[in-house]
Amino acid sequence: MNGPGTPTLDQLQVLLAVVDTGSFAAAARHLGRATSAISYAIDTLEAQLDLVLFDRGTTRKPRLTPQGEAVLAEARLVTHGVDRLRARVRGLAEGLEAEISLAVDVMFPTARLVDALQAFQTAFPTVPLRLHVEALGAITQLVLNGTASIGISGRFHLNGKGIEQIQIGGTRLIPVAAPFHPLACPQAQIPGAGRDHIQLVLTDRSPLTDGIDFGVIGIKTWRLADLGAKHALLLAGVGWGNMPETMIRQDLDAGRLVELKLPDWGGGIYGMSIIRRTDSHPGPAGQWLIDRFVGQLDDLSDEEKESYVTEP
Repeated sequence: MNGPGTPTLDQLQVLLAVVDTGSFAAAARHLGRATSAISYAIDTLEAQLDLVLFDRGTTRKPRLTPQGEAVLAEARLVTHGVDRLRARVRGLAEGLEAEISLAVDVMFPTARLVDALQAFQTAFPTVPLRLHVEALGAITQLVLNGTASIGISGRFHLNGKGIEQIQIGGTRLIPVAAPFHPLACPQAQIPGAGRDHIQLVLTDRSPLTDGIDFGVIGIKTWRLADLGAKHALLLAGVGWGNMPETMIRQDLDAGRLVELKLPDWGGGIYGMSIIRRTDSHPGPAGQWLIDRFVGQLDDLSDEEKESYVTEP
């Protein structure tokens, strides 16, 4: 038994035109064809599919049959896919990148990332994006080995060889602990007190800065490769550590975490830079994304703009 025939793109577009305009005559005017040509295209499509798509007998306005409704849904998917294909090809012909691969430091504020990527989707709907979220030297590693074309990295994790960077401010880090942690008591926050309790430290998964500590003052340390796990352990009172203010602001306001005033460690601004390889220049979409991140500086505080090196 032979299956249904293969409809042409033109037939599917005629079907959509009839449904969207409400009649064969209106579809003919919309497509600049004779009404007889529209009728012929629909008749041929019904014959190929061996289905009746329109109920022509009960109303003057063509009404889709249940089978027609099902075919219509698939026709929209097919024509939409073709439109996307043509837009993608047009973009490639105009020099747009086939894909953007972005590696972002886990400390980078989520609101800034979402703002940039939402705007990117609107500006470049045909360019797919691959996002990597890593920590410390792993960002530089991804850029150096070509996995990511653009990186957003903490500035002091950078290996300068083969890397160009653009400063884009930073995010404030705050030393915190659970309210029932011994360090949460103001009287306990004396010089050296942080050394006597477990410090939760974000560790590096790349060889670039493996084994190098950034501002670790605790003698007892737990090293974690995941910022979410560090957050959960802080809430549980397992230790103390530094966290991005944007990630824990609600915890501070609700009293689930408290800011520590340690004499020998006060947190600070974690500086961020956009990085890319010196031998690889971004295309139009990549440069637009870089410019978007740079443009966000206007909305940062003076402290965040003048970001300096601190510990993660």
